[in-house]
Amino acid sequence: MADDYLGKKMEEYRQRTAAGAMRKPQPTLGALLLKNRSHRAYDPNYAVREDQLRRIIGVCTRIPSARNAQVLRFRPVLADEADKVQPHIRLGGALPELHLPTPGTEPRAFIVVCATVPEDRYVSIDLGIAAQSMLLQATEIGLNGICIGAFDRDSVRHALRLELEPLLIIAIGRGGDTIRLVEVAAGEKLAYYREDGTHYVPKIRLNDLLLEP
Repeated sequence: MADDYLGKKMEEYRQRTAAGAMRKPQPTLGALLLKNRSHRAYDPNYAVREDQLRRIIGVCTRIPSARNAQVLRFRPVLADEADKVQPHIRLGGALPELHLPTPGTEPRAFIVVCATVPEDRYVSIDLGIAAQSMLLQATEIGLNGICIGAFDRDSVRHALRLELEPLLIIAIGRGGDTIRLVEVAAGEKLAYYREDGTHYVPKIRLNDLLLEP
């Protein structure tokens, strides 16, 4: 009986060890934040699925909301409808000479964010929290995205037959840009730029973000 008992315990140990070895390490918030960059080019051969968009939108059932009003609503747009959105958005406003996205690299999936009440500062708070949370979730599952504020609201609303006015569009896909962060001091230029195919994004260093007591 003792031998059988020890044998069972040893087998249980082996199973736990094997399960632990197969378990992937969870990404840290710091790693997700570094990967969560705004992509303006996407892999045309990758099709975002409905379940992926639902998973991304699903974080909004668990995030904070100003006054807990939860006024935001989300319209997923997959490849079969992407052409209705494409003509009405603009990417790369700081690099107009590049006409981004270049042909063949357009995003093919979107999340259109609307609100059930008129825009105010509380809606803006919810919008920022929701957008960042959804992009972090997209990053966690191996996708990328970008928040698009430059779009024709009336045209998008009409194209998608939305009852609510769209406030923000988030493109989702497998990003195709090479992006690097550049540490700068407060007061230096903050416009993003491209050199040799790499997209550089200046970020103010921590010491310059801190207010002295």
